[in-house]
Amino acid sequence: MVHRSLSRRACIAALSLAAALAGRAHADNGAPATIARVKGSIVAVGTFERLRNPQFSFSGTGFAVGDGLKVATNEHVLPKELAAERSETLAVAVPSAGGKVDIRPARKIAADTAHDLALLAIQGTPLTALRLGDSARVREGEAYLFTGFPIGTVLGLHPVTHRAMIAALTPIVIPAARADKLDARAVRRLAAGAFPVFQLDATAYPGNSGSPVYDSASGEVIGIVNSVFVKGTKESALTSPSGITYAIPAQQLKELLDRSR
Repeated sequence: MVHRSLSRRACIAALSLAAALAGRAHADNGAPATIARVKGSIVAVGTFERLRNPQFSFSGTGFAVGDGLKVATNEHVLPKELAAERSETLAVAVPSAGGKVDIRPARKIAADTAHDLALLAIQGTPLTALRLGDSARVREGEAYLFTGFPIGTVLGLHPVTHRAMIAALTPIVIPAARADKLDARAVRRLAAGAFPVFQLDATAYPGNSGSPVYDSASGEVIGIVNSVFVKGTKESALTSPSGITYAIPAQQLKELLDRSR
């Protein structure tokens, strides 16, 4: 009787595992179509100078939100100042079929310095806006995708997608054991108050800042890739920062969008 009970449990466990794997495979089967949709919403953020070579200087990734003429990105991606004497302007580059890139003027319309987020307004035909999901429902172990321009200055403005598991939900700042290990950025973050960020089991490269982290089935955005801002706070005591990638929860972007209306 005991062996029969164990055998039954083993069968149930095996069936449950098979169902879970089948469900995962089914979800992954939808990823190519989702990636294709999302890529149309991804833009490169930088500056434009007509007499410069190259005219567009890339600094990070952004993605269309709201009415399709708003772009979300990290605030640290934006230049601190523009060279007015050279008519330098803020701009986004929109890749299109055939390798062509459409450069569009942009302007900053809102920013959330505490969460390193910014909203840009762009000109031209509206892009397909990405939906913002409920980042409060994200759990450790869930798998997502993020799309952006890793090392875009070298590899070109071709959207690249990576898979990322939520490795941890962690506070943005962990106080150093000793006061002399705190730098100015960490002190500011401690004063502003901690908030949870997503630690990703993936590697983001320079240029990925501002990339959307999204569900492979629905395409809903649950976070925004951020390395410089978060890492500079959490790992300020390290002489050689780790390759860990972080993301700001989409809830912070929702609130910024609401305030900008």
